[in-house]
Amino acid sequence: MTAPVRVRFAPSPTGYLHVGGARTALFNFLFARRHGGVFILRIEDTDRERSTKEAVDAIFEGMRWLGLTWDEGPDKGGDFGPYFQSQRLALYAAAAERLLVEEKAYRCFCDPEALKARREAALARSEPPKYDRTCHRLTREESAARAARGEPHALRFFMPEGMTTWDDSVRGTVTFQNATLDDLVILRTDKHPTYNFAAVVDDSAMRISHVLRGDDHISNTPRQIQIYKALGLEPPVFGHVPMILGPDGTRLSKRHGATSVTEYRDAGFLPEAMVNFLALLGWAYDGEREIFTLKELTDVFSLERISKNPAIFNHEKLEWMNGEYFRALPLATRADLVAEHLRATPTS
Repeated sequence: MTAPVRVRFAPSPTGYLHVGGARTALFNFLFARRHGGVFILRIEDTDRERSTKEAVDAIFEGMRWLGLTWDEGPDKGGDFGPYFQSQRLALYAAAAERLLVEEKAYRCFCDPEALKARREAALARSEPPKYDRTCHRLTREESAARAARGEPHALRFFMPEGMTTWDDSVRGTVTFQNATLDDLVILRTDKHPTYNFAAVVDDSAMRISHVLRGDDHISNTPRQIQIYKALGLEPPVFGHVPMILGPDGTRLSKRHGATSVTEYRDAGFLPEAMVNFLALLGWAYDGEREIFTLKELTDVFSLERISKNPAIFNHEKLEWMNGEYFRALPLATRADLVAEHLRATPTS
């Protein structure tokens, strides 16, 4: 590594810590520990309507149960805080203003309902629902005058022409044509940032070296890379891990069973077994060995062994693995765990 490894897990506190998020957190944790780096927890709570303290507490609870301790974060502090995005609004406003002054962003006064109607009309014509740059055609003077009069507006990033290519540490070379990308909103009318903009500002400020996340984010990456370039910043190394599917081949959801890691805890699963199982969702050491302690995983984990193909959540395998860990415990410990589980199980 040419620079210190600094990775982050950045969940939105809009619900519990689900299996996919826990797997992402684990991969980041293992990568940091493998390279003597720093694992950061950042709470992306700019969605004021959906973010809750209960969800933040649930994220903390799930990660602590799994043993994924973070080095910097909301309750630990660090040199690059605060670690709640809602406390970093001034940073986003300053970066957005800079892009506006340099004409790399522009004010958008369009009514949200009108934008929705345009998107729906484009989809009905089988066209990509891109913004038509109506407000980009305003002169700087007219745009500034309307803002000065107090007209509500968002800020949009002006997507340059050409293409965006990066060397993904999991998927290899990935290329997007910029013509397929939108002039995304970076600051909403209420002055809160959107995900793609806040992530760039924070990842740069926190000196994140690698962004490891689910491949459902892969279409966000070219947008973020272009924002990095517009701000004169160096992008991190990106790696997109495969999504997790249910046994029926569809994306893992509640209908496949419990999806919160704490639900598995409450059902009697051991954290060691859950960590071991999550690690093998899209990663393999040699294709044969399956039992690893967390310490053993940190010694052998590498990005090169992450699969490009979707992982299948096999509940039967999780139960088998939990049984292996349970039988390895001392008899007294097993008895205590069974008694505790029985006490916590409601009787009919």
